[in-house]
Amino acid sequence: MPTRVLLIDDDTRMYELLAQYLGQNGITVTHAADGGRGLAALEAHAYDAVLLDVMMPGMDGLEVCKRIRAKGQIPILMLTARGDETDRVVGLELGADDYLAKPFSPRELLARLRAVLRRAQPAAVEDRLENSGISIDVSGREVKVGGRAVELTGLEFDLLVALMRRAGRVIPRDALLGEAGRSDTVVGERTVDVHISHLRQKLGDEGGKLIKTVRGVGYVFAKEGA
Repeated sequence: MPTRVLLIDDDTRMYELLAQYLGQNGITVTHAADGGRGLAALEAHAYDAVLLDVMMPGMDGLEVCKRIRAKGQIPILMLTARGDETDRVVGLELGADDYLAKPFSPRELLARLRAVLRRAQPAAVEDRLENSGISIDVSGREVKVGGRAVELTGLEFDLLVALMRRAGRVIPRDALLGEAGRSDTVVGERTVDVHISHLRQKLGDEGGKLIKTVRGVGYVFAKEGA
Protein backbone atom coordinates (compact mmCIF):
# COMPACT_ATOMS: atom_id res chain seq x y z
CA MET A 1 0.00 0.00 0.00
CA PRO A 2 1.58 3.33 -1.04
CA THR A 3 2.21 6.02 1.55
CA ARG A 4 -0.39 8.79 1.29
CA VAL A 5 0.48 12.36 2.19
CA LEU A 6 -1.69 15.47 2.29
CA LEU A 7 0.03 18.72 1.27
CA ILE A 8 -1.74 21.80 2.68
CA ASP A 9 -0.14 24.70 0.83
CA ASP A 10 -1.42 27.48 -1.44
CA ASP A 11 1.61 27.07 -3.75
CA THR A 12 0.42 25.00 -6.73
CA ARG A 13 3.91 24.79 -8.24
CA MET A 14 5.17 23.33 -4.96
CA TYR A 15 2.48 20.67 -5.16
CA GLU A 16 3.35 19.78 -8.76
CA LEU A 17 7.04 19.45 -7.89
CA LEU A 18 6.47 17.32 -4.79
CA ALA A 19 3.79 15.18 -6.41
CA GLN A 20 6.22 14.21 -9.17
CA TYR A 21 9.27 13.66 -6.97
CA LEU A 22 7.54 11.90 -4.07
CA GLY A 23 5.46 9.86 -6.52
CA GLN A 24 8.67 8.44 -7.95
CA ASN A 25 9.51 7.32 -4.42
CA GLY A 26 6.29 5.50 -3.62
CA ILE A 27 4.45 8.38 -1.97
CA THR A 28 1.10 9.66 -3.27
CA VAL A 29 0.49 13.37 -2.64
CA THR A 30 -2.95 14.99 -2.41
CA HIS A 31 -3.25 18.77 -2.48
CA ALA A 32 -5.38 21.14 -0.41
CA ALA A 33 -4.90 24.82 -1.27
CA ASP A 34 -5.88 26.22 2.15
CA GLY A 35 -6.38 25.25 5.76
CA GLY A 36 -10.12 24.73 5.57
CA ARG A 37 -9.85 22.38 2.60
CA GLY A 38 -7.02 20.55 4.31
CA LEU A 39 -9.04 19.92 7.46
CA ALA A 40 -11.99 18.76 5.35
CA ALA A 41 -9.73 16.34 3.44
CA LEU A 42 -8.47 14.86 6.71
CA GLU A 43 -12.06 14.29 7.82
CA ALA A 44 -12.95 12.51 4.58
CA HIS A 45 -9.85 10.43 3.86
CA ALA A 46 -7.02 8.65 5.64
CA TYR A 47 -3.44 9.88 5.21
CA ASP A 48 -0.12 8.76 6.62
CA ALA A 49 1.29 12.28 7.12
CA VAL A 50 0.63 15.98 6.52
CA LEU A 51 2.95 18.51 4.88
CA LEU A 52 1.72 21.83 6.23
CA ASP A 53 2.70 25.33 5.09
CA VAL A 54 2.81 27.97 7.83
CA MET A 55 2.06 31.02 5.69
CA MET A 56 -1.33 30.69 3.99
CA PRO A 57 -4.17 33.15 3.41
CA GLY A 58 -7.05 32.87 5.85
CA MET A 59 -6.35 30.17 8.43
CA ASP A 60 -2.59 29.91 8.85
CA GLY A 61 -0.63 26.71 9.29
CA LEU A 62 -0.18 27.11 13.03
CA GLU A 63 -3.94 27.17 13.57
CA VAL A 64 -4.36 24.21 11.22
CA CYS A 65 -1.69 22.29 13.16
CA LYS A 66 -3.49 23.03 16.42
CA ARG A 67 -6.79 21.72 15.04
CA ILE A 68 -5.22 18.59 13.57
CA ARG A 69 -3.54 17.79 16.88
CA ALA A 70 -6.82 18.22 18.75
CA LYS A 71 -8.19 15.26 16.79
CA GLY A 72 -5.27 12.86 16.38
CA GLN A 73 -1.59 12.06 16.14
CA ILE A 74 -0.97 11.99 12.38
CA PRO A 75 2.64 13.07 11.67
CA ILE A 76 2.95 16.75 10.66
CA LEU A 77 5.94 18.20 8.83
CA MET A 78 5.65 21.99 8.73
CA LEU A 79 6.96 24.08 5.82
CA THR A 80 7.65 27.80 5.82
CA ALA A 81 9.33 30.52 3.80
CA ARG A 82 10.32 32.20 7.04
CA GLY A 83 13.53 31.65 8.92
CA ASP A 84 11.79 32.97 12.04
CA GLU A 85 12.72 30.88 15.07
CA THR A 86 9.45 31.87 16.76
CA ASP A 87 7.38 30.13 14.08
CA ARG A 88 9.52 27.03 14.40
CA VAL A 89 9.21 26.89 18.18
CA VAL A 90 5.47 27.57 18.18
CA GLY A 91 4.88 24.95 15.50
CA LEU A 92 6.76 22.30 17.44
CA GLU A 93 5.01 23.26 20.67
CA LEU A 94 1.66 22.83 18.92
CA GLY A 95 2.60 19.27 18.02
CA ALA A 96 4.42 19.37 14.68
CA ASP A 97 6.86 16.47 14.30
CA ASP A 98 9.44 18.33 12.24
CA TYR A 99 10.00 21.67 10.54
CA LEU A 100 11.59 22.49 7.18
CA ALA A 101 12.33 26.03 5.93
CA LYS A 102 11.78 26.98 2.28
CA PRO A 103 13.50 26.77 -0.07
CA PHE A 104 14.38 23.12 0.47
CA SER A 105 15.39 20.24 -1.75
CA PRO A 106 12.77 17.53 -2.40
CA ARG A 107 15.43 15.02 -1.43
CA GLU A 108 15.77 16.53 2.05
CA LEU A 109 12.00 16.67 2.47
CA LEU A 110 11.75 12.99 1.51
CA ALA A 111 14.37 12.06 4.10
CA ARG A 112 12.62 14.03 6.84
CA LEU A 113 9.23 12.65 5.86
CA ARG A 114 10.48 9.08 6.00
CA ALA A 115 12.00 9.79 9.41
CA VAL A 116 8.75 11.09 10.94
CA LEU A 117 6.85 8.17 9.42
CA ARG A 118 9.29 5.69 10.95
CA ARG A 119 8.89 7.31 14.35
CA ALA A 120 5.12 7.43 14.11
CA GLN A 121 4.47 4.02 12.57
CA PRO A 122 7.11 1.52 13.65
CA ALA A 123 4.57 -1.29 13.48
CA ALA A 124 3.36 -0.45 9.97
CA VAL A 125 6.25 -2.28 8.33
CA GLU A 126 6.30 -5.20 10.76
CA ASP A 127 4.75 -8.61 10.20
CA ARG A 128 3.50 -8.81 13.80
CA LEU A 129 1.32 -6.25 15.57
CA GLU A 130 0.67 -6.14 19.31
CA ASN A 131 -1.50 -3.79 21.32
CA SER A 132 -3.59 -4.09 24.51
CA GLY A 133 -3.34 -7.90 24.70
CA ILE A 134 -4.15 -8.39 21.02
CA SER A 135 -1.44 -9.90 18.81
CA ILE A 136 -1.62 -10.33 15.05
CA ASP A 137 0.55 -12.48 12.80
CA VAL A 138 -0.10 -10.52 9.61
CA SER A 139 1.35 -12.97 7.08
CA GLY A 140 -0.19 -15.96 8.86
CA ARG A 141 -3.49 -14.09 9.27
CA GLU A 142 -3.81 -15.20 12.88
CA VAL A 143 -5.19 -13.18 15.78
CA LYS A 144 -4.85 -13.89 19.49
CA VAL A 145 -6.49 -12.10 22.39
CA GLY A 146 -4.73 -12.71 25.69
CA GLY A 147 -2.98 -15.69 24.11
CA ARG A 148 -6.27 -17.22 22.90
CA ALA A 149 -6.82 -17.69 19.17
CA VAL A 150 -9.78 -15.77 17.76
CA GLU A 151 -11.45 -16.62 14.46
CA LEU A 152 -12.19 -13.59 12.28
CA THR A 153 -13.64 -13.30 8.81
CA GLY A 154 -11.29 -12.05 6.10
CA LEU A 155 -12.78 -8.55 6.17
CA GLU A 156 -12.77 -8.38 9.96
CA PHE A 157 -9.09 -9.33 9.97
CA ASP A 158 -8.20 -6.66 7.39
CA LEU A 159 -10.15 -3.99 9.29
CA LEU A 160 -8.38 -4.89 12.55
CA VAL A 161 -4.93 -4.73 10.90
CA ALA A 162 -5.74 -1.33 9.38
CA LEU A 163 -6.91 0.05 12.73
CA MET A 164 -3.99 -1.34 14.75
CA ARG A 165 -1.39 -0.10 12.28
CA ARG A 166 -2.73 3.40 12.85
CA ALA A 167 -3.48 3.12 16.56
CA GLY A 168 -4.30 6.49 18.04
CA ARG A 169 -5.33 7.97 14.69
CA VAL A 170 -8.91 8.33 13.51
CA ILE A 171 -9.75 6.60 10.23
CA PRO A 172 -12.88 8.03 8.58
CA ARG A 173 -15.61 5.43 8.04
CA ASP A 174 -15.60 5.98 4.27
CA ALA A 175 -11.83 5.47 4.11
CA LEU A 176 -11.56 2.41 6.35
CA LEU A 177 -12.23 -0.18 3.64
CA GLY A 178 -9.54 1.39 1.48
CA GLU A 179 -7.11 1.30 4.41
CA ALA A 180 -7.92 -2.38 4.80
CA GLY A 181 -7.16 -3.01 1.12
CA ARG A 182 -10.84 -3.61 0.40
CA SER A 183 -11.70 -0.56 -1.70
CA ASP A 184 -13.21 -2.91 -4.29
CA THR A 185 -15.75 -4.25 -1.80
CA VAL A 186 -19.34 -3.25 -2.54
CA VAL A 187 -20.88 -2.05 0.72
CA GLY A 188 -24.11 -0.64 2.03
CA GLU A 189 -24.29 2.45 4.22
CA ARG A 190 -23.88 0.57 7.51
CA THR A 191 -21.70 -2.33 6.39
CA VAL A 192 -18.55 -1.01 8.07
CA ASP A 193 -20.45 -0.36 11.31
CA VAL A 194 -21.82 -3.91 11.31
CA HIS A 195 -18.37 -5.45 10.76
CA ILE A 196 -16.86 -3.28 13.51
CA SER A 197 -19.63 -4.41 15.86
CA HIS A 198 -18.88 -8.08 15.10
CA LEU A 199 -15.16 -7.45 15.49
CA ARG A 200 -15.67 -5.86 18.91
CA GLN A 201 -17.69 -8.87 20.07
CA LYS A 202 -15.02 -11.33 19.00
CA LEU A 203 -12.27 -9.27 20.67
CA GLY A 204 -14.26 -8.91 23.91
CA ASP A 205 -14.53 -5.18 23.31
CA GLU A 206 -18.31 -4.78 23.50
CA GLY A 207 -17.90 -1.47 25.35
CA GLY A 208 -15.79 0.00 22.58
CA LYS A 209 -12.79 0.80 24.77
CA LEU A 210 -10.29 -0.52 22.22
CA ILE A 211 -12.04 0.30 18.95
CA LYS A 212 -13.55 3.67 19.70
CA THR A 213 -16.26 5.36 17.67
CA VAL A 214 -15.61 8.97 16.75
CA ARG A 215 -19.15 10.23 16.18
CA GLY A 216 -19.77 11.50 12.68
CA VAL A 217 -16.27 10.58 11.51
CA GLY A 218 -15.11 6.98 11.92
CA TYR A 219 -13.08 4.74 14.21
CA VAL A 220 -9.80 4.74 16.11
CA PHE A 221 -7.93 1.91 17.81
CA ALA A 222 -6.80 3.15 21.23
CA LYS A 223 -3.08 3.45 21.81
CA GLU A 224 -1.79 1.05 24.45
CA GLY A 225 -2.01 2.63 27.87
CA ALA A 226 -4.31 5.43 26.65
